[in-house]
Amino acid sequence: MSRRLDRVNELLRREIGSLVQRDFEWHGKLVTIRDVEVTQDLKEAKVWVSVLGGDATPILDKLNRAHGMIQSKVMKRVVLKSTPVLRFCLDVSTERGVHLVNLLEEVDQLPKAPELTPSEEA
Repeated sequence: MSRRLDRVNELLRREIGSLVQRDFEWHGKLVTIRDVEVTQDLKEAKVWVSVLGGDATPILDKLNRAHGMIQSKVMKRVVLKSTPVLRFCLDVSTERGVHLVNLLEEVDQLPKAPELTPSEEA
């Protein structure tokens, strides 16, 4: 990916993140914009959203319904040649990470083979 696209992705992530925190009420849920992936032609953008504290489906529905309003507010602050169409997707990497940590803790609790002394190794 080019440096320009990386910069555009990061700029959009910050702007969308601040807008989502400022203009929406989430009722006890933590909604975070984790990443933005803009296509090479800047026509479309996937916005990866992480939701902690409940079901993510209504939040994604709400964001996807309001994508036009979010786009217009973000593009007033971010000037690009063309405005990408935003599509919000669920980012489950945090949940996957917690699951892996739990699995590693379970494996750590399993019985271990006795360690060999140097004389036994030979």
